[in-house]
Amino acid sequence: MIAIRYVAGYAATGTAVLALTLAGCGGGGGGSSGGSKSGTSPSQSSGGTTQSGTTGSATSMLTTAKVAKLGTVVTDDKGYVLYRFDADSANPTKVTCYDTCATVWPAATAHGGVTTKGIDKNLVSTVKRADGSTQVTLAGWPLYRYAKDDEPKEAYGQGVDGTWFAVTPGGAKITTPASTSPTPATTSTGGGGGY
Repeated sequence: MIAIRYVAGYAATGTAVLALTLAGCGGGGGGSSGGSKSGTSPSQSSGGTTQSGTTGSATSMLTTAKVAKLGTVVTDDKGYVLYRFDADSANPTKVTCYDTCATVWPAATAHGGVTTKGIDKNLVSTVKRADGSTQVTLAGWPLYRYAKDDEPKEAYGQGVDGTWFAVTPGGAKITTPASTSPTPATTSTGGGGGY
């Protein structure tokens, strides 16, 4: 009877961990850059695999780029938009995206020093992940790529599940679209919100 309780406890714990991983990570597309991309799986990401077997996206430089509807964002050395995850923390730095989450959101990893262009070098650091890889941080926030961003300056990960956001050069999350015109927007009678 005791053995049955232990087995049931392990099964419940495993189910809870799986549910939290899937719920916290989000895998949907969408966001402010025009919607979900179809036909792209996480395995098609241009991010590589780190030595420990975890999906990651190695970068040696953080730079900035202007992205439609978002303004100036942080990108890796190939021009791909980098994101932060609200479930992580910056003070102290804490990484929570692993396993299935890390397949959809590959960590921006470094295999040496990281240089910067347009970003204060003092804000850039690294953190060791549980798998032994080294993840790049900005203002304490761990940085990620989105597997469905298959071209530089795409931001399909923006706002996914209300927890993933492109990053400003200062490390803040971008939550509102950039102004695209110098005059105020006119009121629409369509009743739709969003971007």
